[in-house]
Amino acid sequence: MVLKDHGSLMTTIHPNRPLNNGRANSSGNQVNLNRQASLSSFPSSRTPSTNSMRNGVSPAVHLPTRTRRGESDSGSRTPSTPSSIAPVTGGSQPTQRVRKIKSQYPADSPERHVEYILVASFHIDHGAIMEHQYPGAISGDENMLAALMLPDQAHVRNQDWTIFFLHKDDDEEEEATKRKAQAKKKREKARKESASSEDNGPKHSRSADVDTDLSDEESGDQNEEENEDEEEDEEEGGEGPPLIYVLNLVNTKQDISAKRIQPLLLLALEEYFKSPFPETLASLYDAVNAMDLSLMPRLSMLERFVLQSSDTKDLFIEKFEQMIQQRMALEPASNQPSSPDSPSKSNLDLSRFGQRYTLPRDTHEYESRVDYNGIPIPIKVPTAISPETVGDFSIIKLIQTFSAPHAASPQPFMLHPHLTTSGAFTHPILVLVNAMLTQKRVIFLGHNRPSGEVAEAVLAACSLVSGGILRGFTRHAFPYTDLTKITDLLNVPGFIAGVTNPTFANHPQWWDLLCDIPTGRMKISHKIDPATVTDGLMYFQQQNPTYAPNTTGTNGPSLSLSTDMTGDQTFIDDILRSITSRHGESAIRAKWRDYIIKFTRIAAAFEESVYGASALYIGASEADVGAFGVSGHGYVWPDDQSRGKELGGNVWRIEGWRNTRSYYSFIQDLVAFWGRKPIRGLDLAYQHDRLRMLKLSHEDSGRIFLAFSEAIKTYDED
Repeated sequence: MVLKDHGSLMTTIHPNRPLNNGRANSSGNQVNLNRQASLSSFPSSRTPSTNSMRNGVSPAVHLPTRTRRGESDSGSRTPSTPSSIAPVTGGSQPTQRVRKIKSQYPADSPERHVEYILVASFHIDHGAIMEHQYPGAISGDENMLAALMLPDQAHVRNQDWTIFFLHKDDDEEEEATKRKAQAKKKREKARKESASSEDNGPKHSRSADVDTDLSDEESGDQNEEENEDEEEDEEEGGEGPPLIYVLNLVNTKQDISAKRIQPLLLLALEEYFKSPFPETLASLYDAVNAMDLSLMPRLSMLERFVLQSSDTKDLFIEKFEQMIQQRMALEPASNQPSSPDSPSKSNLDLSRFGQRYTLPRDTHEYESRVDYNGIPIPIKVPTAISPETVGDFSIIKLIQTFSAPHAASPQPFMLHPHLTTSGAFTHPILVLVNAMLTQKRVIFLGHNRPSGEVAEAVLAACSLVSGGILRGFTRHAFPYTDLTKITDLLNVPGFIAGVTNPTFANHPQWWDLLCDIPTGRMKISHKIDPATVTDGLMYFQQQNPTYAPNTTGTNGPSLSLSTDMTGDQTFIDDILRSITSRHGESAIRAKWRDYIIKFTRIAAAFEESVYGASALYIGASEADVGAFGVSGHGYVWPDDQSRGKELGGNVWRIEGWRNTRSYYSFIQDLVAFWGRKPIRGLDLAYQHDRLRMLKLSHEDSGRIFLAFSEAIKTYDED
């Protein structure tokens, strides 16, 4: 968060941490503010390249072993419906232990909401300079940071903002990893010593049984916490140190009536220019970091997808209730309300606490506040955030920007097999998605537009192509940059950058796809590297000569140029109809998530077809055994012709994607997910698609329903 007024900037820097539970330094050690973190606006050259993992074939995958959750645990199904804060007791039903819900931002976490606040200014004689850094100085090029905080042509508009990312030094991340491993060893040692002392201790009849049960439960909680810690690490991926992202707000003239700036930033600006001293920054720093988010529950990946795809305002409300219940149970007995109906902590009533704890009106957002200079500022934090989602942006706005000119006056693209998968008149949004999937250099140009507008477009594009599934885009994204960084920018393969200087349009050697925001047009560079013919393409041409595309990426010889082999045109038409019908941002994002999931499943089917196996599908042999009475895996087509057409339409795009960062990151994510997958031996998506797309007999349909009934027993298996 960078704020500027009358030539000065105030910046807040904080880590990009949507999925790490707010515990980057999980060893429990306090962050050493005296140590200067080494930060750079470009990825470190020391980051190992994953492109050396393979050459034409899929890498081998080493899978963790795990028993089916339903076979060893008696987990209880927790329906996602509103429930009472006080748990129901009594009756003859057996009591089952409820798994503890963890917070996204624990109150005892050493990590802060905001890491640094920077203040820069522009002087006629000295240019951009850094004035203040709180609570400590950031090592690196201060002039570079100050220049990033002052976008081009900022003086010609009252307000502007940008977002840019900083990359931590690998050495610091390695030290944090070592501390984390040491802390884990200490916890394991403490548990073993505790278990040993309990085994050697005296045992008494009835009380011994109770003590044993409690110790087992505590041990189970500890094991779950360890597993959840591992899941957090797996979700973060192995792309390198976490990103630090900077929200940079620029004001050249104070305007209290401006509605798009958050009230907190307006108040901070006003206060800073009354008293431009570090103490003013300290008050803002302390106020923001004192914001309490400890009652925001951490949702699983699938729960986040469900919440993002639904407009139901009380979805997963029971998780917020349980978070409050856990907090109330930990409070001293003197703070508990006395009631004859609630004799114990296990039967708590939220209403007796008045307004102390409140449930959210909409579970999509967690409502908190920041007390700044005695003024409570309401803050809403999204509950479910997907990977590659940073900042506020609109995918609908991005689609409309480039769809309207194309619909009014279609212009043909220069053909490129990776980009124009539907021919010269491929929809611009699909050209953009193809370019990012195949790791091309993409530039969003917004001449005479606020830098915040191009930053929004870059962030929306990263989220669009990710679908909440793929990673590797934001780490190489530059929501705003300028000509002074061009040398470093060109050293980054497959970057996504936002610029306002029209000079970029005159240098096609700098980019592969140029997205002109004011005109709503895209242009493929005539200097783009040609797509190489791969072994996979040759094998597919031998197997499917009718549907195999030619070297330009167009349809096979027996198919019309107007044939929609990929189904992309049908999909984009559905997206545009949904936007016209005002289905909303969440519905559009859900459709794109399904599109990306479908693409990855088709890619897995393609690899199995031409290479014999795919690293994108783990557990194929188990699913084919038929442990639940049904067998099979992968993607389902209604007939062989549909299969050949769709594989043929995607072959160039798939082969281009197989050499990218997001491809290898996706494989890592699949391996991590397989390690905690509750159901094995049954491909739920495959069997569901068989019911949806094929005309099955009653016997075959019955076997699928019986397999679902047998496999799905707990909430985690839904």
